[in-house]
Amino acid sequence: GDSIPQVQAVLKELRPEDAKPIDYPAELARQYPELEFVRPAGEAVYRVKGLSGPLILKRSLAHFASKGALDIDTLGEKNVDALVEAGLVNDLADIYRLTKDDLLQLERFAEISAQKLIDAIATKKQPALERFLFGLGIRHVGAQTAIDLANHFESLEAMSRATIDKLREVDGVGEIVAESIVAWFADEDNVTLLEKFANLGVTPQFSQKSDRLAGQSFVITGTLQSMGRETAAEKIRNLGGTFQTAVAKDTTYLVAGGKVGASKLKKAEQYGTKIIDEQTLLELIQ
Repeated sequence: GDSIPQVQAVLKELRPEDAKPIDYPAELARQYPELEFVRPAGEAVYRVKGLSGPLILKRSLAHFASKGALDIDTLGEKNVDALVEAGLVNDLADIYRLTKDDLLQLERFAEISAQKLIDAIATKKQPALERFLFGLGIRHVGAQTAIDLANHFESLEAMSRATIDKLREVDGVGEIVAESIVAWFADEDNVTLLEKFANLGVTPQFSQKSDRLAGQSFVITGTLQSMGRETAAEKIRNLGGTFQTAVAKDTTYLVAGGKVGASKLKKAEQYGTKIIDEQTLLELIQ
């Protein structure tokens, strides 16, 4: 899910004669008439203007519950949509207020499935700090940046009080990322949300990770047999290493799985990056 294809050429001869240019603003307005979209200067994407509304909440909650964030079992997109549409959840923290009786109001849930979700949510009241940070959906704060922030500040409170200059002391955090973080914690709605989490007994925990792979960075190309790429990335990060999506001058290892990408191999050879197989990776992370 992190491979970015490079467009080499547009084959206009293969384009249907009746093809028409896509009017993105018009198409977005047709599909989501209740939302307003803007295209920030210098960016290729259209973004929703503002951060409120059912659709934003659905996608935010799905991200919060996703495997890379809090990893809440059975809280996938369909269940998230049902909860929001029923008015049972109005912000991220509301999932911790749900009861089995709430869920049984919905067609998607029976006794067993409702209890399973309630139990799954209850196990996530003390999430790892880095997972919680990533789950909040702060713009520009991906999984690796969340880990770096957690390791540096060690608590949500310390991070929430950090200035732009303090944030820039964190490896990989530049001006844009720092400004985004400061703005998020300064927003009154977000302050209220964090207070609500605390009142519901949600306390993100920092635990000192091993630094066995500190200073070492990894890129994976191809398919791993023993685990998914996301699992491998998490294991690397938990040992203090850095997981990258593309080979760079500072990449320590390129892990070559099955059906490797030729471009990554070429880059690794160009930069003198050490190329290892999956078994060697397993020896490093076990």
